[in-house]
Amino acid sequence: MPEVIINGPAGRIEGRYHHEAAPGAPIAIILHPHPQFGGTMNNQIVYSLYYTFVQRGFSVLRFNFRGVGRSQGLFDQGPGELSDAATALDWLQLANPDAKSCWIAGVSFGAWIAMQLLMRRPEIDGFISVAPPANLYDFSFLAPCPSSGLMINGDRDRVVPASAVKTLVDKLKTQKGIVVSHEIIPGANHFFEDKIEDLVTAMEKYLDKRALAVPKPSRREKIERDSDPK
Repeated sequence: MPEVIINGPAGRIEGRYHHEAAPGAPIAIILHPHPQFGGTMNNQIVYSLYYTFVQRGFSVLRFNFRGVGRSQGLFDQGPGELSDAATALDWLQLANPDAKSCWIAGVSFGAWIAMQLLMRRPEIDGFISVAPPANLYDFSFLAPCPSSGLMINGDRDRVVPASAVKTLVDKLKTQKGIVVSHEIIPGANHFFEDKIEDLVTAMEKYLDKRALAVPKPSRREKIERDSDPK
């Protein structure tokens, strides 16, 4: 069922969902960039994250925050969007009660919301934060960061300087027992224009390093049909 409607705190939440039938399949939720700057669940980076997890045998949900697309409500500067994300994760867990692990990923503003949700949900085992806006939002709540994950950004990002992300990662690396990896994509801006393939390669390498299996290539045609972002 590629298209789903979830009952959210501000009304309906519009989403796209890929269900993995394998018993105990892990789950992942993807959060999109800032709603007031054109961010939606059909953002190219969001879809790339979605497809990367699908390829690795996850049940995956991406959705529109309140006020975006067919999701009801109005932009709430963060608190409401965090509530939307928590509700979406609840839905995903109810649909997959036997999931063996849970991951979260976010892009820019969505990365900030994702990391807040990570702090509130101990069942989240890993994360991917793409272009986390460390210079625009307060990430001090990550004290300590409860799960290992990947932060990735471009060295030509004029919205979030690479130095800001490095400073954040350096702080997180000091937390006992947690490894926060940091990847910088050469030549990439905040939107990874012309660098999506490099971004995907880096994400794939990280997920594979975390021992997340890749299913047989023969499933690709079905995945692409079920996961059409339009």
